Amino acid sequence: MTDSPNSVSKTRSRLLAAAASVAIAGAIGLGAVTTGTAPVFAEAVRVDAPQAPSFADVVEQVSPAVVSVRVKAKTAAVSDMDGDFFGPPGFEDLPDDHPMKRFFRQFRGDQEKGKRFGRRDRGEPRPVAQGSGFFISEDGYLVTNNHVVDGGATFTVVTDDGTELDAKLVGSDPRTDLAVLKVDSDKKFTYVDFADDAKVRVGDWVVAVGNPFGLGGTVTAGIVSARGRDIGAGPYDDFIQIDAAVNRGNSGGPAFNLSGQVVGINTAIFSPSGGNVGIAFAIPASTAKSVVRELIDNGAVQRGWLGVQIQPVSKEIAESLGMAADAKGALVAESQDDGPAKKAGIVAGDVITKVNGKDVASPRELARVIAGIAPGTSIDVDLWRKGNSETVKLTLGELPGSDKLGSTDEPSSSQTSTDKLADLGLTVTGADDGKGLVVTDVDPDSDAASRGIQAGDVIVAVNSMQVNGPADVSKAMDEASKAGRKAVLLQISRDDTNRFVALPVAKG
Repeated sequence: MTDSPNSVSKTRSRLLAAAASVAIAGAIGLGAVTTGTAPVFAEAVRVDAPQAPSFADVVEQVSPAVVSVRVKAKTAAVSDMDGDFFGPPGFEDLPDDHPMKRFFRQFRGDQEKGKRFGRRDRGEPRPVAQGSGFFISEDGYLVTNNHVVDGGATFTVVTDDGTELDAKLVGSDPRTDLAVLKVDSDKKFTYVDFADDAKVRVGDWVVAVGNPFGLGGTVTAGIVSARGRDIGAGPYDDFIQIDAAVNRGNSGGPAFNLSGQVVGINTAIFSPSGGNVGIAFAIPASTAKSVVRELIDNGAVQRGWLGVQIQPVSKEIAESLGMAADAKGALVAESQDDGPAKKAGIVAGDVITKVNGKDVASPRELARVIAGIAPGTSIDVDLWRKGNSETVKLTLGELPGSDKLGSTDEPSSSQTSTDKLADLGLTVTGADDGKGLVVTDVDPDSDAASRGIQAGDVIVAVNSMQVNGPADVSKAMDEASKAGRKAVLLQISRDDTNRFVALPVAKG
């Protein structure tokens, strides 16, 4: 029997409907099957880029050599517990068993009688400082800062693993702020060596390890920011500036290069707030190495002594002395009576340009060079004197204490006749002893005023010529003009010290 067209159409419609039902059921069934399976993730992002250097290997090797240094000082009997009394002023002097003192003790909540209100036993050590240090030998010698141990009576070293060891002070050097301690122990200590800081460049990595705020071993990293910094700490300033985080307690700790060698000893920070701002200063390894060696051998540092007061050679001073405008050196402001320089004929107005053939660029460099030469050594000193170069030979003395340094007698400032040095903006009068001119007034609009000359200053010499009266100044100015110089050099005495000031010959 043949289906009619209508029946065929109906059959096809039923088949399509059935197929759709199966497809839907299959889709529903498939969803049911895959609901419990784990989601499929795309591959995680990974960037193949150059990695920053890791300091972990360096830190792992050097950390056992770095220590914390705790310092205590002996003190006399203290009656007020260093200001810990909690009560009205004057009540801290009451006897410990006084009812009012007991009241304030109970009010404070301190139940241990005498804990905060009692008296310290005479000579009881009290904490005065804590800093950092590092071993430089396996038998227990270690380096720290002088300002860490200064005033200390007992010293405790805490190693990286927490071991506490007693130490004794071998020697210290306030001028470079270095000190050496010694731990007596049969143990062999991990130690580090000094680097050749002459090879250290601005931009090199450094790793600082120390004891900031008493926290114990802490590591920070940065770069060398500058070299040769003078921060006014002393005559031998030559600091390495780093930007590694350095804080209170890091003093005496090392700054390492990536080879694990000490390039500097962290000593000071620049910080308006007292915390790290990224400017720290370290004593160069070369300075520390020589000072530490002397402290271990002799307990003190012996330095050569020239016996002069010196100042920089400015462009104006160089011009007034007939030197090249870019001339360097150290201008002698005074030769001390008992010093080697005076015995060799070096006088105020001389410019020291070389020592043993080595150029001297500044007073600071001269101080470092002379200090690095042993007392009793014979040296050659090149001078610029009255328009010519000369060489003198002398034997260095030993740097004395400040109480032995020479000084000049300040001439009396009592007035006699007054003269006006109009071209220099100065009013002067002769000194009682006839040597020099006392400045009685300074024109506030003059070059003399802008260069710091004050009433009471004594003009000792002009262009290395001793001054006994105003005529001597006028003569020196005329000679300078004839020689084509634009300035004259005045030697000024103030408060027992000398300095030189260059003033233009033309009216200032």
